[in-house]
Amino acid sequence: MRAFIFPGQGSQAVGMGAALAEASPVARETFEEVDEALEQSLSRLMREGPEDELTLTENAQPAIMANAIATLRVLEKEGGVTLADKADFVAGHSLGEYTALCAAGGFDLATTARLLKRRGQAMQAAVPVGEGTMAVFLGLDFDPASEIVEEAAQGEVCVIANDNAPGQIVISGHAAAVDRACELGKEKGARRAMPLAVSAPFHCPLMKPAADAMEEALSNVEIHPLSAMLYANVTATAVGEHEAIRGLLVEQVTAMVRWRESIAAMADEGVSEFIEFGGKVVAPMVKRIAPQADQKSVVSMDDIEALAKDL
Repeated sequence: MRAFIFPGQGSQAVGMGAALAEASPVARETFEEVDEALEQSLSRLMREGPEDELTLTENAQPAIMANAIATLRVLEKEGGVTLADKADFVAGHSLGEYTALCAAGGFDLATTARLLKRRGQAMQAAVPVGEGTMAVFLGLDFDPASEIVEEAAQGEVCVIANDNAPGQIVISGHAAAVDRACELGKEKGARRAMPLAVSAPFHCPLMKPAADAMEEALSNVEIHPLSAMLYANVTATAVGEHEAIRGLLVEQVTAMVRWRESIAAMADEGVSEFIEFGGKVVAPMVKRIAPQADQKSVVSMDDIEALAKDL
């Protein structure tokens, strides 16, 4: 069995998609479709920067999605390999869940781009700048990290935001509480406990205004039947039912991304190959969660051609 997986925020970089667009008319058309949907030249921002503008959540989210979908579309239209035929499951890390749904036919590309633009704006606006932050614990597993955030909260918000892989936990909440958690993490054996360069505290209860905004945005959107079941961030289980997906996307804004559990559950289900499109972020996590599974990252035209031959 095989899963197609998609990266989340942080995988953006100036120049992303440029070589692919040069090599493939399919990729160019994909980027143009996103530009048209958003009424902005996102493709130029991806190609040329400036970096600080690309890193803005409202730009980074649709850009990462567009890059991954362009990669997949080139495989499908030029390599003659379809997700419906070759993938049993799809999954994406945080915003990557929207990419996964687009890839599996749940949303069309224009709708996905507009939803992610809205999601980025809503997440950015939910908490005043400087009030919240995120940090990563390296070398610390889920249970000790849970105890640390609980102790650090002291009446403020401090929670695990991403359970990424063994020894990689991301926390989120009020800035002072996250700082306290970093100090405790160092005392309690984390190899590193350091703040992340993010503009807001994602995947924690402080994001409730953004969840409300997404509930409204998603209420007007049709979710089409999926060509592969989605492993959901919130539950780490497979889901295909439209209304359940809608609710999970709303919940996902404030809930923990259960990536480690999702990959482990897919591996237990019999998935032996994980293929990441448009980044080299989530496939390396797979190696640490399910070392017996094959994993690869598909970014360049060479990667796509090699994958088309393999599949």
